[in-house]
Amino acid sequence: MSVPPADPQRKRPLVLHLTTADISLELLIGPQLSAFIEAGYDVHATSAPGPYVDAVRARGVTFHPLEHSTRSMSLLADLRAAVDFFRLCRELRPDIVHTHNPKPGVYGRIASRLARVPVVVNTVHGLYAQPTDPLPRRIAVYGLERLAAFFSHAELIQNPEDVDVLRRLRIAESKLRLIGNGIDLERFHPGTDDERRRLRRQLDLPENAMVVGAIGRLVAEKGYRELLTAWASVHAANPDARLVIIGMHDPSKPDAIGQAELDQARSHGVVVLGERHDVEQLYRVMDVYVLASHREGFPRSAMEAAASGVPLVVTDIRGCRQVVRDGETGRLVPVRDATALAATLAALLSDPTECQRLGTNGAALAVEAFDQRSVIETTLDVYRELVPRPGGDRPAE
Repeated sequence: MSVPPADPQRKRPLVLHLTTADISLELLIGPQLSAFIEAGYDVHATSAPGPYVDAVRARGVTFHPLEHSTRSMSLLADLRAAVDFFRLCRELRPDIVHTHNPKPGVYGRIASRLARVPVVVNTVHGLYAQPTDPLPRRIAVYGLERLAAFFSHAELIQNPEDVDVLRRLRIAESKLRLIGNGIDLERFHPGTDDERRRLRRQLDLPENAMVVGAIGRLVAEKGYRELLTAWASVHAANPDARLVIIGMHDPSKPDAIGQAELDQARSHGVVVLGERHDVEQLYRVMDVYVLASHREGFPRSAMEAAASGVPLVVTDIRGCRQVVRDGETGRLVPVRDATALAATLAALLSDPTECQRLGTNGAALAVEAFDQRSVIETTLDVYRELVPRPGGDRPAE
């Protein structure tokens, strides 16, 4: 069966990206959006509007606010967002819809096909359930994933462990494409000693103190409570050490870290910088990077730290295992185990030579395995394979 593109008069294929919030458009896939424009696509994006909209538009992306999109658990809001997205698809008639994030990944794939979008692509940044999660959660998440994947033409998967799960869910092998994950290696790379000293002075950090850094939203799921507990004992043994936390407050989440917890942590050598947009500089003040998260897809911050030459201490979970080679570029620790985390941090802080070895190895691995250009090219290959041209065939169902 031959079909025309969504608009036969259109000179450039229109691709519409859907995320929950604008922060994902900019920080999660911003460089990809720019690359798609450079490759000749008319790139549009939709999400809940917020402070990152101007940055998204500055890339040349046409932004459409999705007012009912929310990161909170609200079935009514999600249904309204799905209806709004369906109407947007009917209005724009995109050639490709590309969905991201758990909730819009489900309703976006379904609504796109109901709106007769010719090509639907989804990126699995990390399944929202893991094999170790309770059975009811796995049934709900995997059931929705299998349903939504029925409506897509391609599933781009960042983590190889998720590929195995999707195969067990009997999602068509022809749809599955492992793309990995990557970062901008021109932005993230080891700094000089002069930069390190200058930045430490700006942050009022002791020049010779050992500094541990953590980056991520201030929620318990990122492991901050275990980290703060672990750090209290680390700091008691090493009072000159500092823990620098960078991340946005997320009060809409039920597991948000409260201000009282952060205030108490400051007495243990914790420096809370809040949300920052110069993280490529901040990695250069760190001696160790820690990510104590309970759940990850393929963590960008860990890749960024590795590329910056900082040794990693991360939890032994899906995603982190793909970034850290235990004993070679960093250390894996059990999830939710503050005692093991404290012991590992203390051991590294007492061994600068080992930190340097791990950091050097991590920077080399980043060059080898974490280049975002590979992800972009693989995604563009999928677009070229699937997007209908005048007189072309509809993508395989």
